Amino acid sequence: MGDTSRSQTISTKLRKIADQAADYPDMRFSTLAHHIDADLLFEAYRLTRKNRAAGVDKVTTGAYEVSLEENLKDLHERLRTGRYQAQPVRRVHIDKEDGKKRPIGIPSLEDKIVQRAVVMLLTPIYEGMFQDFSFGFRPGRSQHQALSIISESCWRLKAGWIVDADVSGFFDNMDHGVLRDFIRRRVNDGGILRLIGKWLNAGVMEEARYSETKDGVPQGGVVSPLLSNIFLHYVLDEWFVRDVLPRMKGRCFMVRFADDFVIGCEREEDARRIMEVLPKRFNRYGLSVHPEKTKLVDFTRPARNTRKGKGNGTFDFLGFTHYWARSRRGNWVIKRKTVRKRRNRFVKAIWDWCRSNRHLPVPVQHKKLCQKLRGYYQYHGIRFNYETLGLVNFLARRAWRHWLNRRSRKGPMNWATYVKFLAIYPLPKPRIFHSI
Repeated sequence: MGDTSRSQTISTKLRKIADQAADYPDMRFSTLAHHIDADLLFEAYRLTRKNRAAGVDKVTTGAYEVSLEENLKDLHERLRTGRYQAQPVRRVHIDKEDGKKRPIGIPSLEDKIVQRAVVMLLTPIYEGMFQDFSFGFRPGRSQHQALSIISESCWRLKAGWIVDADVSGFFDNMDHGVLRDFIRRRVNDGGILRLIGKWLNAGVMEEARYSETKDGVPQGGVVSPLLSNIFLHYVLDEWFVRDVLPRMKGRCFMVRFADDFVIGCEREEDARRIMEVLPKRFNRYGLSVHPEKTKLVDFTRPARNTRKGKGNGTFDFLGFTHYWARSRRGNWVIKRKTVRKRRNRFVKAIWDWCRSNRHLPVPVQHKKLCQKLRGYYQYHGIRFNYETLGLVNFLARRAWRHWLNRRSRKGPMNWATYVKFLAIYPLPKPRIFHSI
């Protein structure tokens, strides 16, 4: 079967599952695992990112592709006969904005393939259930759409009181038993549940040390975003719609991206009631709201004749600081700029890269720096954030010049010489990609 016809057949199969889920919203699916055949595994492999690091088995995509069809047939046979075993997740740590380390899990290649296949089967079922204000890791939804909804809701609902919440260690503390109960409300297929159980209990390998996983899901796993959305759909989203909104005296909204969410209220008393009950709601399911990072922000629109906003005035969400400021016409508008810690972290990463790679050929350095800057602009290039983009561009140019001078035997380049150098090897200029 060709790649195109295989993709069309699988698309038709998934569409039927989605239609069935929409027609019977209270039905529990009990026959899904048989859909995981060789064709679905092949499509799952095609959708798996090929440039990611290898897991504990050290099998790379290049090595796996040498005998791809045979490997996928063998994987399918092991799944069919129950001989498939999940590998421990290789754990690495990356820097967070607050200076701490965030653990990231890297599954083995075959685990990624099977997880992708399961996500492909479950997504059509749950997409029709999830709330419209949930944007994290869902088809056709992005961070910038979530940011746009915040601005629109603050204006339309006059929601000037923001509950800026932070769930402590959500991915590390998610209760496995509670998660399984949530999944069974919609999917009660023994094969699918056993696979999820194998991944949850596979354990973690960190620097040749194995440790069991009794709670949580590894960040970085293919199936983890869907499992986290299922968990928070029942813990937070459904609760907000069913229990919170009917009890509010004013208008409210919520926007969630994975475990990051903000709740906006028209009236201060509503926001304070939410602040009071939110920790109790999460405690009920084994989670906690960070007492210091969770805060109530006075984000009310300033009066026309005032020069500055009142109250706390700002909150951070998805890497941007939201604040009130004057437009060019003198009107109050909601603006965003990159969170300072995130900006500084990127600039430091550029500095460290230039230092570590200063002996590479200049064309190689230039290509890599252009890639890094374009990636930064593509996410952070939103309206009113041009000044931050310009500062990042300037600091990147300064870092490159500094470390090029450290390797030169001809003496340091002055700025005029460096300008001529940049005419030959120009770095991409700041650009606005998103008009939010």
